[in-house]
Amino acid sequence: MTAAPAAAAREREGTAELPAPADTDWLYHHLRVTGTPETVAAFRAAAAGAGLIPWTHDAGAAAERWFHLLLAPPPPAGRTISLEGARILAGQLRDAVEARGQLVAERAPESRACPLDLHRLLPVPDRLLRLGPDHRESHAWLWEHWGTTEALRGVVELPIGGRGGARRRDSGLYWAGFWSADWTPWPALLALRARWPRLRLDLRPLYDGP
Repeated sequence: MTAAPAAAAREREGTAELPAPADTDWLYHHLRVTGTPETVAAFRAAAAGAGLIPWTHDAGAAAERWFHLLLAPPPPAGRTISLEGARILAGQLRDAVEARGQLVAERAPESRACPLDLHRLLPVPDRLLRLGPDHRESHAWLWEHWGTTEALRGVVELPIGGRGGARRRDSGLYWAGFWSADWTPWPALLALRARWPRLRLDLRPLYDGP
């Protein structure tokens, strides 16, 4: 089965059962949402967010893993740092992660910088946010409800061409381009169609990129 028919099959089934590949493959998409100007405006407002998943990271456990990895890197790499140096660097990485986590926690609820934020539209449950992105339950939930295991990236609301090349906005159309990790988010699309029955939502993977 080719990539496009396989994606269409997942859309019909509403599931994304395949495990994520070891190396993330980012796929480009267009989402077109059409309807009355009032309903499209409501969707646009509901979809805008920070564009990230506010996970609660266990920086202490991560620092311990980094410490051991620095002391015993996988072959063919060899150890290039002292015991004390590894401990200092792991601590610095822990502090950086904690600082970023604090910044995300403070800014994410108010940010509307991303025009298509899946966590705003289909929020990850708080219980899973506390487990973190690497927990199998978090991974399974994202596959089931989003069809992709990371927040969308490179999201932009696309302009519509007008006379003389001028850009304009059609009040009855929301058109966005974005990259998703590994697969097309068909489960998210089906959930949004159910929640917004007065809108038409069309999602198109562009396998050659934008």
